[in-house]
Amino acid sequence: MTRNGEKDCAITGIGMSEVSRNASKTAMGLTIDACLEAIEDAGLKRSDIDGVSSYPGGDNNGSGFSPVSVPALMDALRLQPDWYSGGGENPGQLGAVFNAIAAICAGYCNHVLVFRTVYEASARKGGTFANALFKGSERAHGQLMEFAPYWALSAAVQQSLYFQRFVHDYGARPEQVGWIAVNNRRNASLNPKAVYRDPITIDDYLASPVICTPLHLYDCDVPCDGAVALVVSRREAARDLRNPVIGIESIGSALHRRYRWSQIETPATQAALSVAEMMWSRTDLTAADLDVAQLYDGFTYHTLAWLGSMGICSHSDAAAFVEGGKRIALEGEMPINTGGGQLSAGRLHAYGQLHEACTQIWGRGGDRQVPKDVRVSANCTAGGPMAGCMLLVRE
Repeated sequence: MTRNGEKDCAITGIGMSEVSRNASKTAMGLTIDACLEAIEDAGLKRSDIDGVSSYPGGDNNGSGFSPVSVPALMDALRLQPDWYSGGGENPGQLGAVFNAIAAICAGYCNHVLVFRTVYEASARKGGTFANALFKGSERAHGQLMEFAPYWALSAAVQQSLYFQRFVHDYGARPEQVGWIAVNNRRNASLNPKAVYRDPITIDDYLASPVICTPLHLYDCDVPCDGAVALVVSRREAARDLRNPVIGIESIGSALHRRYRWSQIETPATQAALSVAEMMWSRTDLTAADLDVAQLYDGFTYHTLAWLGSMGICSHSDAAAFVEGGKRIALEGEMPINTGGGQLSAGRLHAYGQLHEACTQIWGRGGDRQVPKDVRVSANCTAGGPMAGCMLLVRE
């Protein structure tokens, strides 16, 4: 097999700020905390950082979706990188990591600081956006023009259309799907940084309000304030650092579909299949080699789609796979979202789950540490035509 560039890269350090619904610091303060922790965790100094990457670039529009830009963070930490990038036209939120890999493989950098910051909980207190994708007085433009005709003015309404198609094509009952939320909350109860830690039952899930069919309240992730950072390093350099090397075994970034939110050819699974097929084509590993799976859960149905797309089970068997919660529990055959995922730990746009994957691989999970030896993790993110995934493997 041809050696692919991502195999020459590794994650060497991770950091996470406080994560809450009511931040005690500014968005920049949270970002600085996460970034300094990641740099220190890798055993590096700020002067060692020669690249910076983030998704989706600064957007100070009041939504809290991306309040800290790459240039602002570089100035705050007095970084002097040889390369930097911040933008949203990527293979999902993990595109910032893929860009860092490309920069390292191109010879621009040795150590890239990647960060993601959200301040959505605090932003929603002002009522400017609530949970809408755009302001009520704003004229629909760009991709928003594809949502507006369907009155899909929030992510829940937009994504519920895809999930109805998943139910139609593959079958899934609420009393099955709800176990994803129950399991995530159980894991979050053992995670001191999780936003919601009180356990819930399947009866709690079924009794929760319907937001937009088929979505109940507990199917939806949690807007929060927080920041996550990681250091992606050249693999040769990583071996001289503090932590065991977590190699980036393979990535999936393909889009073999139309980049149209309303016209994508595979609405039930969105773009997950394209990227999963690419990821598996770039490694000799298979789904049977996974020790944990940190599967995107902006909504529970994303997790169902990823179970099938990753090959952990078939799409038609995904709902049965999660039913009862035993298979996906910490002690189960395929532990999923071991830190609570976005449903309970907070919507950190897959970066919280990337942090959790490294936490599990390095054996730092404490009470939520998976009992078996964790060496291989699958991570992913998705939404409409945006998707990305990657395999992490400890040397």
